[in-house]
Amino acid sequence: MRDHSHPFAPLPAAPGVGYKPQYFNALRADPGPVRWIEIHAENYMGDGGRPLAQLAALSEMFALSVHGVGLSIGGEDPLNRAHLERLKKLNDRVQPAVFSEHLAWSTHGVEFLNDLLPLPYTADTLARIANHIDEVQNTLGRQMLLENPSSYLAFAESTLSETDFLAELVHRTNCGLLLDINNVFVSSTNLGLSPQDYLAAYPIDAVGEIHVGGHAIDSDDHDAPLLIDSHGTPVADPVWALLGDTLARTGPKPVLVEWDNNVPEWPVLRSEAERAAALLAPATAVA
Repeated sequence: MRDHSHPFAPLPAAPGVGYKPQYFNALRADPGPVRWIEIHAENYMGDGGRPLAQLAALSEMFALSVHGVGLSIGGEDPLNRAHLERLKKLNDRVQPAVFSEHLAWSTHGVEFLNDLLPLPYTADTLARIANHIDEVQNTLGRQMLLENPSSYLAFAESTLSETDFLAELVHRTNCGLLLDINNVFVSSTNLGLSPQDYLAAYPIDAVGEIHVGGHAIDSDDHDAPLLIDSHGTPVADPVWALLGDTLARTGPKPVLVEWDNNVPEWPVLRSEAERAAALLAPATAVA
């Protein structure tokens, strides 16, 4: 394991948004409190064209975070070297402040499943993922952040809590963490747990980026609440409250508003960023 803990300037401790091409002109003309943007890596793996040209223009105004969604870092198979090399090429090209991925799997053999699927938290899983993280960090030459998943069930074979599992990955690999607070709320509601207890146990010192986003509300076969991490609605009030509580502990951090489905007009997303800025203001004043 090499030390890739702080090889690049961090993201600003301010609001960011998930970038969509329809926001290009609005971001340049009227960014509001937004000081950084995040892209999904797999949308920018071409050799040129408008997407990369727009990204180059935006990088003159905003810091950049690259978020991977297809590495399947939790899969049982070896990492896809071709995909990892594409990630390296992209990171080398755009030089983001941060690269992140999910604690999840999405491949089985030659099959790719268009989803981020959960894992049992066991010693074997821990060793496999730690090896995968080492491979990613050594290939990219930078620290990666690992995002906590949304969960809809718990594995009977798990021997570690999710927070202990993440803390041990940080210890073994020196990776950082992306704390998705909407995922905490979704998972805690679905599994009948306390999001406040989860956050109290979370290895907060390793957090390099925070996400908030919207979720859909459904019910399971027993009429119990079932939340879906949809990224298609405004951030819910309980998630904003958890963000405020978290920032009171951490001080100012980069906070991303995710909105990937039913994408709204720019003023709607900007207003969500303004709400994040309002919650960041007290933490920034104390810092």
